[in-house]
Amino acid sequence: MRFVSRRRRRPLFAITAAAIAASMLSACGDSQSPPGEGTVITTTTKIGPANLVAPERNFDRACGAPSVADPGRPDVDRIAVTDPALLDPICALGIAPRVVAVAAATGSIARNLGRAVTSLPTIGVSPTPAAARAARAQVVLGYDAARTAVFGGRSVIIDRRARWQDQFQAVADALGRGDEGKKRLATFAELARTTGLRIDAAHSQVGLVRFGENDETIEGTGSFAGSILAAVGVQRPASQRQPGPVAVTEGNFTDADADLIYVSFRSAAAQKHGVSVMKSDRWRDMGAPSWNRVLVVDDDIWYGTGGLAAAAVVLGDIGTSLNSFSTS
Repeated sequence: MRFVSRRRRRPLFAITAAAIAASMLSACGDSQSPPGEGTVITTTTKIGPANLVAPERNFDRACGAPSVADPGRPDVDRIAVTDPALLDPICALGIAPRVVAVAAATGSIARNLGRAVTSLPTIGVSPTPAAARAARAQVVLGYDAARTAVFGGRSVIIDRRARWQDQFQAVADALGRGDEGKKRLATFAELARTTGLRIDAAHSQVGLVRFGENDETIEGTGSFAGSILAAVGVQRPASQRQPGPVAVTEGNFTDADADLIYVSFRSAAAQKHGVSVMKSDRWRDMGAPSWNRVLVVDDDIWYGTGGLAAAAVVLGDIGTSLNSFSTS
């Protein structure tokens, strides 16, 4: 890999997370507004030698402004979902209160969707037919027909392999908000573009590293985080332009290097392993670590199932941190 320049760049004035949230929720009645990303509390926290991008958040404003059905389309009042990942697009459409049942374990709903979503009724991963039908759902969203059928109502099967944007649009179409879904995706794309211009994203190369318990991977352009970086216009090193993840080995260790490296940990054990790697001489000798240009992000949000609500969080993280340094 070509090592990046070690010349310290002057940080630019980056867009703040609060500004991103404000621009996304600028008008409560604006049905085109995508979700906000939560208020960041400014407590400084580090993991090993690297700062967290956003150590504490309040996700109470995570969901988008309430949307209404497209003209001529029937509305839906009672929604059930058979996988909590599908709550993200519902949250982004601002209609989470219409969810009457989630086939999931208690505590399994992504925290970045805020309390309005994490408090929705869960009825277990494999609910009984009686419990499922008691929800009286009009529309049931899921990835598997056998799981949605137990609820009754109209089943809509979403393609789990589709891009997050396509999954969002499929949910919007199923809930009578196809035009609205397109508008919210377009609004997000434009915000990502303008954020990139504001932080001069095109002149930065970013590395993505995820630590496991005993290993680490370089995430490619096809990852959720990689797709948001691309939308912002951030460049990736030549060694990181493949769609899928690449296992880090002795031979390709320095492929992780870039102008800035975002790292994350899959678990508590992964964090312990990751800190040991980041304190190693070999890691410190790379360009980004040598200039304290390594930052820690939330693995669940950056690499989870993804969606428009999560995309807003990742966009906020990039907007506030691309030109930042970890403290020495």
